[in-house]
Amino acid sequence: MDLDTLAKQLWALGDPVRLEILRILPAEPTCDNACNVSTIAERIGLSQPATSHHLRILRQAGIITNQKKCRDMIYWVDLEAAAAVREELEEVLLRS
Repeated sequence: MDLDTLAKQLWALGDPVRLEILRILPAEPTCDNACNVSTIAERIGLSQPATSHHLRILRQAGIITNQKKCRDMIYWVDLEAAAAVREELEEVLLRS
């Protein structure tokens, strides 16, 4: 991972609304714990378009994944990507 990618991911994570979304999202794509835009928007108290905007930023940063499943587009945290961000940040911080 390069520093530009890490900076983009940290920027995506640096918003309180997006951090709240990450708390809501499951770690795997199952119908039992599925989170679609409507569910997420309702839980965080934002409109669906605003929620979609935040989800797009997290998705473009590679931190969450989405898939059409159970009649909806569902979202979940990509745990491998999140771990990679943490590891890269640790490497940057611990090098000094």
